[in-house]
Amino acid sequence: MSIVHTENSCGWGGQEIRILTEARGFLDRGHRVTLIAPAEAPIAPAAERMGIPVERLPIARKRLPALLALRRWLVANRGQIDVVNTHSSTDSWLSAAACATLAGAPPLVRTRHVSTTVRNRPTTRWLYRRATAHIVTTGEALRTQLARDNGVPLEHMTSIPTGIDLTRFVPGDAAAARARLGLPDQPALGIVATLRDWKGHDYLFEALAQDRAGWADWQVIVVGDGPYRDRLEAGLARLGLAADVRFVGQQQDVVPWLQALDLFTLPSYGEEGVPQAIMQAMACGLPVVSTPVGAITEAVAAEVTGLVVAPRDAAALGAGLARLRGDAALRRRFGSAGRERAVARFGLAAMLDRMEQVFRMVLETR
Repeated sequence: MSIVHTENSCGWGGQEIRILTEARGFLDRGHRVTLIAPAEAPIAPAAERMGIPVERLPIARKRLPALLALRRWLVANRGQIDVVNTHSSTDSWLSAAACATLAGAPPLVRTRHVSTTVRNRPTTRWLYRRATAHIVTTGEALRTQLARDNGVPLEHMTSIPTGIDLTRFVPGDAAAARARLGLPDQPALGIVATLRDWKGHDYLFEALAQDRAGWADWQVIVVGDGPYRDRLEAGLARLGLAADVRFVGQQQDVVPWLQALDLFTLPSYGEEGVPQAIMQAMACGLPVVSTPVGAITEAVAAEVTGLVVAPRDAAALGAGLARLRGDAALRRRFGSAGRERAVARFGLAAMLDRMEQVFRMVLETR
């Protein structure tokens, strides 16, 4: 098959990582893949480093020049594209509009990565029900939400969690990993996430401040970067925690950082599907404390692989973290169960198999 991915976002996070992982996986299976993205988007050079062909088009905004540029490219490549897989709002609208004006246009598959509300209006119903041949969600909760709130037929959607490379994301020796990274040999609590407000870093830091003595012998590691960093660092200073939390920035390879941890948390309060960082942490054998937002509980099974606490509640988060901080045996039990769950549900091959089935289905039924 010849597959085109579109992504208008100029940010970086789990969504972009999934696109690249999927694209590289399909190339390795012998398919042809092209990524269309704005020239300024971080995903473009990242894709090229992975050997994924990239076409840079000005699709960052819903503008007529963007629509015309995308349409010209589709016309120039007419007959060489089997399916277009869109990922964000703007590129989905542009692709749908471009294909609607072309005879013999390729079918669209829309991957819905997050749980933000979709406005229920005629234009959106057209996009989701008619212009798009099929919708893929990253969690069953997102699929159910679109059916309930927007009337999208369940048979028009398939839930396919992001696949994790289970040969890379494996449990490791935490002390050895900390030594390799130059970290102190202390127990470590960590979070891996883009620094956005809804990832819940503020609530984590408030929870730490409420139990400062309890965390005195632990180190706290924040992996990731993003638009919220300055505000988070200012908040830490106000809480008197600036010296107690280590920001290590965006990491090309998060495996050693996960292996250096004893406990993982992601206290998100909005917009999640099934976060890749949680699946990666589970694959590395870490116990997880998170929230019931989006489709998170499709990964984190309460009292089995970790703890699920109320969002936007620093006290509840702190209590959950403190419980695991004080019980190494429970951390090991949750971590082992998390690894088993990741292997059973979140493997890379399974994601590629199911995406391939969706693409073939839309080609057969077009």
